[in-house]
Amino acid sequence: MSLSSQKAIAEKLLQAEAVKLNAENPFTWASGWKSPIYCDNRKLLSYPYLRDFVKSELCNVIFEKYSDAEAIAGVATAGIPWGAMVADQLKLPFVYVRSKPKDHGMGNQIEGVVKPGQKIVMVEDLISTGISSLQAANSLLIENVEVISIVSIFNYGFEKAVSAFENSNIPFFSLTNYNALIELAVEKNIIKKVDRDVLLQWRENPAEWGK
Repeated sequence: MSLSSQKAIAEKLLQAEAVKLNAENPFTWASGWKSPIYCDNRKLLSYPYLRDFVKSELCNVIFEKYSDAEAIAGVATAGIPWGAMVADQLKLPFVYVRSKPKDHGMGNQIEGVVKPGQKIVMVEDLISTGISSLQAANSLLIENVEVISIVSIFNYGFEKAVSAFENSNIPFFSLTNYNALIELAVEKNIIKKVDRDVLLQWRENPAEWGK
C-alpha cells in the first residue's frame, strides 16, 4: 500500500483512540517491555464507519493480492471479528484459531471446518513479534491446509517479526505500520518532532528501551 493509504488507516486508529503514544510515561506490555505506544484495535469495532472502512480495506487487499483464497481464519481473540466480517463480505468460509486447544468438550483449537489442501488467509488485528501469529498458522498447517498469507491491520515492524516470517515462508501484509503512524502523529501535532526519534529508537530495541 502507498504511504498515503497507510496514513489513512493510521488516522482511523487515532480517531478511535485505538493507539496511544506517550514517550514520557511509557506503557508496560504483558511481556514486561516498556513501550511509548499502546495499540488496541478492538476499539475500532465500536465505531461503525471507521470499522467499515478498515473492513473494506482488508477485503480489498485479500481480493486483489490473494484472490485464490478459499477460506478466512481469524486469530483469537482480536482477529476473530475482523476475520468474520471479511469472510462475510467476500462470501468465503470462516474459521478461527485459539491460542491453545480447549480443555473441555472436543478440545478444539480450530473452530469451524477446514479441508485438506484448502488455501487460507489468516486475519490478525496487529503483528508485534509475529510469534503468536505463526503459532496460529502452524495449527492450521497441521490440518494440511495452506496458509497463503497473514493480513493484519497494524504492524510494529520489528526486525524479529520480519525474520520469523521469512523463516516460516509465510508472507504477511499489513494495512498500516509504526512508521506511517509516527509520521502522521507528527503531522497532526499529536507528538512533538523532538519525540519522533525517541519513538523510532524504541522500535529498534524494544526489550531494552526505557531500562
